[in-house]
Amino acid sequence: MTATMTTQARPGFVKAWMLAARPATLSAAAVPVLVGTGAAIHAGDFNPFVLLAALLAALLIQIGTNFANDVFDFERGADTDERLGPPRVTQSGLLSPRDVRLGMVAMFGAAALLGLYLAWIGGWPIIAIGTASIIAGVAYTGGPWPFGYHGLGDVFVFCFFGLIAVCGTYYLHTGEVSGLSVAAASGVGFLITAILVVNNLRDRATDARTGKRTLAVRLGDRATRWQFAALLGGAYAVAVAMALASSLWLLLPLLSLPLAVRVAAPVMRGSDGRALNLTLKGTARLTLVYGVLLAAAFVL
Repeated sequence: MTATMTTQARPGFVKAWMLAARPATLSAAAVPVLVGTGAAIHAGDFNPFVLLAALLAALLIQIGTNFANDVFDFERGADTDERLGPPRVTQSGLLSPRDVRLGMVAMFGAAALLGLYLAWIGGWPIIAIGTASIIAGVAYTGGPWPFGYHGLGDVFVFCFFGLIAVCGTYYLHTGEVSGLSVAAASGVGFLITAILVVNNLRDRATDARTGKRTLAVRLGDRATRWQFAALLGGAYAVAVAMALASSLWLLLPLLSLPLAVRVAAPVMRGSDGRALNLTLKGTARLTLVYGVLLAAAFVL
């Protein structure tokens, strides 16, 4: 049991499941759907039922992935009493590994049921995307070769939360993928990847001791901090490029630039350990603000 759990009252059953779901991460699932929908409206297509089904399916897959990470990190010994982030429910004994696994299956199963409707709309590409997303959610920390343990987590996040999620949503509305949707997906993907980067920067020392070879462990402290800054800068460069190619309204995400500077400052000053928990929350908030502004810019 973690020191945090021993010095505070243990959460109840419902609160334990809320902790396992990690509500702070859910913006990373919602933003790509909102941006993909906004881009579709910009192109003249919109289906409200697709928006609702895609949004709910994305949230369910994200929660299922969070459950998978919780139980698989515990079983691999990556979550220890030295953990610097919020408590994990399996490692702290709030929920049993069996219960968390069942929760994972339930979330992925519910997402698959919603996927039947989305597959009816979008055909085999959506079946492939949904299947790959669920498999990736498990394989990130589970299975014989978890790619999150081999430095590929950043690529996974950029591809699935950026390119696939935004372009897949756009495709469901329009039946095609445009260059503008790919650009928007890249901007969103950069910021959601930055969430993972600051998480792995915080955990770099403990991950290295437990054999979890994230990209932050492989790159080292200084390069990871510059990677974080580059990802934030890349998101705004994409917004400028889209505005020049399409509409000046797409400069609207630049209104979030002051927040990005505040988020990046502690990372570039060398903050470490639990101090980065606030930066992690700030990066998730930045992603949400940027995404909402970008979606709104497409609609205007």
